Amino acid sequence: MKRSRTLATAAAGAVLLLTAACSSDVPAGGAAPPGTQAAPETSANEFFDQAEHDRQLALRGATAEGSADQPWLQALEPSYVDTAQYAAEGPHDICFSNASVDNPWRQVGWTTMQAEVDLHPDEIASFTALDAGASDDKQISDIQQLVGGGCDALIVSPNTTATLTPAVEAACGQLPVIVFDRGVDTDCPVTFIHPVGGYAFGATAAEFLADEVGQGGKVLALRVLPGVDVLENRWAAAERIFAERGVDVVGVEFTENDTAAAKNIVSDYLQREGEINGIWMDDGTAAVAALEAFEDAGQPLPAISGEDQQQFLEKWQAENLTAIAPTYPTYQWRTPILAALQILRGEQVPSEWILPQPTITTENLGQYLQPGLPPLHYALCGCQEMPEFPARWGGQA
Repeated sequence: MKRSRTLATAAAGAVLLLTAACSSDVPAGGAAPPGTQAAPETSANEFFDQAEHDRQLALRGATAEGSADQPWLQALEPSYVDTAQYAAEGPHDICFSNASVDNPWRQVGWTTMQAEVDLHPDEIASFTALDAGASDDKQISDIQQLVGGGCDALIVSPNTTATLTPAVEAACGQLPVIVFDRGVDTDCPVTFIHPVGGYAFGATAAEFLADEVGQGGKVLALRVLPGVDVLENRWAAAERIFAERGVDVVGVEFTENDTAAAKNIVSDYLQREGEINGIWMDDGTAAVAALEAFEDAGQPLPAISGEDQQQFLEKWQAENLTAIAPTYPTYQWRTPILAALQILRGEQVPSEWILPQPTITTENLGQYLQPGLPPLHYALCGCQEMPEFPARWGGQA
């Protein structure tokens, strides 16, 4: 039986996890220099969709179908599609076109996906993965290669939306396609798997900070890159809440996820403003660096939003921070493998598979923080009960 013809390895991912310092779900590419002020009209025009904004905020309170013990199999308000036409005898050859493993979030997810594959030796004959290295052109070529290579189902995590759409549409005519993480501008995939979304993430953080700092409180927004849809959505939701609640947004700065640049930006604002009451982030990688700027300045630590990254959760617990962590769970990397197997059994799957998107608070922090994991590990990997945890994810038992 063929097994795991992957072109990247979990070991490599574990090494990268210890050293990389990039954004979670952000594609590689150019960006404005650190410290560049965001254009306030950007999210209001090109990247803002009122209907989708409202849907995501409503979904935060929705009850997911499925077991809470397996959130990677839960679904919010699913509409199911018949997949009987794809039913076939196994074991199956499953293929994966990956945008990249160029940041810690994707490395944790990739390791989790491979661990999920290993749980199905009787159903998966081979798992072939091609890494596009954050290149649209390479991913288009990868998809063409995989489609022509005898795959029974194709999983795609697109590097960018519009450019990858034609390649995905072409693949849909040949075999069942599962898209996850980032989307494409077509409904031809059998299922599109993703958490609730960027508007929900940004709004949850902004509501918390607005409550903490109050009207007139000073908040500095640290962003990663301009022009990335999920990040623009996060800020689009947040800036509306801050405006409605009378929060004084003293700056909106891009860091390119350079932690040293983020720390310098915060230091500059502390000197300029005298005090800052809150830090809002569209990605939490630089959260600890931002807090260190306050410590160096002898200032009280602010209310802050981060993510479910290990180093932030550890500092939160140690310093008793006033904090919140919206999440974009890496457990979503398990779902495409399970969806592919369901489709090849002819079982129904949601056409849009919306996964729950938990929020970490002071009250539930202990539920998510586990000792012995690398600083850039993401807690919502859904991997804690998988074989070889935590070693496979770079941790110590």
